[in-house]
Amino acid sequence: MASTQVCVAGGGPAGLMLGYLLARQGISVIVLEKHADFLRDFRGDTVHSSTLELLDEAGLGDRAEDLPGRKAGQLRMSFADGTFTVADFTRLRGKHPYLMFVPQWDFLELIASEAAKLPSFKLLRSTEVTDLLRAEDGTVTGVRAGDRVIEAGLTVACDGRFSTVRSLLGLEPVEYGAPMDVLWFRVSRTEADGEGLELRVGHGGLMICIDRGDYYQCAFVIAKGGYDEVVAAGLEAFQARVAQLAPFLADRVGELSTWDDVKLLTVKLNRLETWHGPGYLLIGDAAHAMSPIGGVGVNLAIQDAVATARILGLALKTGQPLDLAAVQKRREFPTAVTQRVQRIAQQRFVDPLLRADGPVSAPLPLKVLRRLPFLQGLPARMVGIGVRPEHLA
Repeated sequence: MASTQVCVAGGGPAGLMLGYLLARQGISVIVLEKHADFLRDFRGDTVHSSTLELLDEAGLGDRAEDLPGRKAGQLRMSFADGTFTVADFTRLRGKHPYLMFVPQWDFLELIASEAAKLPSFKLLRSTEVTDLLRAEDGTVTGVRAGDRVIEAGLTVACDGRFSTVRSLLGLEPVEYGAPMDVLWFRVSRTEADGEGLELRVGHGGLMICIDRGDYYQCAFVIAKGGYDEVVAAGLEAFQARVAQLAPFLADRVGELSTWDDVKLLTVKLNRLETWHGPGYLLIGDAAHAMSPIGGVGVNLAIQDAVATARILGLALKTGQPLDLAAVQKRREFPTAVTQRVQRIAQQRFVDPLLRADGPVSAPLPLKVLRRLPFLQGLPARMVGIGVRPEHLA
């Protein structure tokens, strides 16, 4: 049996960042990661300007700069009538006027390695929560993870959109729905392709191409529940759809040799009404699954972790009662606003696009952004900085 002040379920961005920040304050914390390593492809890898600023505040900025990432100063969208800049991150103030795309396993290893230097931090890999410990009054007092028993004053669920802890608690998030799912795959990239981040829009679909140096990580958006139909049409038909949306990839779509090269991401957009209870707290995707629109999921999860560590740190150190409701009060507003923007984008842009049966022209707002480029800083701020960005102190 092990005992700790805080047990964190899930070694993703929220869980590792929370564990690291609590351990920096001398609070004992055990983070449980069900896998042996972080090497799982097609996870969110967008590191936003506000997250890079947090890494600077934590003294990790230089190490983050050394990660094998690519920087994007603009987000562009290509339609039948041309290419339009949606967000110009170079207009942001601060040290990091760009998005950085970093393989998530490298980002997580950075946080884990720094946290491992702290005596009150412990990361248990290949360790998955299987049950909760409860007192007679129902208060959560820790977890079971296979044969391990870990007693904790606070259990924090950071175990993703399919949270085991959330299921064990019997909590059900409010579902807001999404009109799409996403097919993730990679194809090679050449230097002649140019740099940056581009969203290709066309007949019945859209695809984002993320520059990862020697390859593109691509997200091909399909109608919700349409995966079986895509597979039934055959791999060659899918390759043709990719080439149609992104003609510069036509000579490389053959790299998708089997359906094993294409991974399905089932899109969810939901939020718990209450994120906490006696002895437990849920943050990140466990509390609110985000749509991939804007790539803000990692950023929101890290912001949750920073707020949690800041709000609860002193009470955990001094043994005072924990104001778990204060964490939700702080983070629910930016989450709700961001999800509302995502829902509007889904309803007014993504859903009609997936139903289109002919060439797609740019919508009026993008044409306005082209004529008034200074406005391109507004969506850049919404994506790159977000609503109510957090700080360590």
